[in-house]
Amino acid sequence: MPRILLVEDEPAIADTLVYALKSECHEVNHVMSGGEALKLEAELNHDLAILDIGLPDMTGFDLCRKLREKRPIPVLFLTARDGELDRVLGLEIGGDDYVTKPFSPREVAARVKAILRRSGTAPQEANRLSEISAGMLEIDENRKRIICSGVALDLTAHEFRLVSVLICKPGRVFSREQLLEHAWHDPGAVTDRTVDAHVKSLRAKLKAASEGAEEMIETRRGLGYSYCPKT
Repeated sequence: MPRILLVEDEPAIADTLVYALKSECHEVNHVMSGGEALKLEAELNHDLAILDIGLPDMTGFDLCRKLREKRPIPVLFLTARDGELDRVLGLEIGGDDYVTKPFSPREVAARVKAILRRSGTAPQEANRLSEISAGMLEIDENRKRIICSGVALDLTAHEFRLVSVLICKPGRVFSREQLLEHAWHDPGAVTDRTVDAHVKSLRAKLKAASEGAEEMIETRRGLGYSYCPKT
């Protein structure tokens, strides 16, 4: 699981990024200043750093330089400024990418994935998610399939993405809106009932693969769905 250092002093922005990155099965450590980031990086070697340029104690550019003095960590810059000079400076000092606020958390997560792949710090694609398993279920990302008690399920693309989100965060309750955001490329084109229909289909396929497996996807009335592993 890639370890991400997020340095962002706006809590609302940080919360959305943490959620998006964790949904992609990343470990995320969030701090709000450059000093905290340097201290944390000295304790933990992160695979990538996401740095806001406008930090309270130093610029993201200065922080990037200090981090790079220790090791060549990949860096993605976040900024409210979109001037060409800032973008050029960020890239010249070693930044791998640059995103201007406001941005889509899903876009940032996609850029993080691309940087990790380019830098060679991402796990091998064949094993990235196939090593994630909980209870009877296992994700085989390379073949885009879910294994239930040793049986490969015949899932649609949306069903695969839906159950993958749930498996990555066992016990966490996802609202229908959150599941739409993560499992559908155009969530605005479908309704909450679409999630219910796909969960019903998933439960039927899980039951066919292993008796009792359908109960692992629990309905939390008024809240959404969660995945509760069973052995």
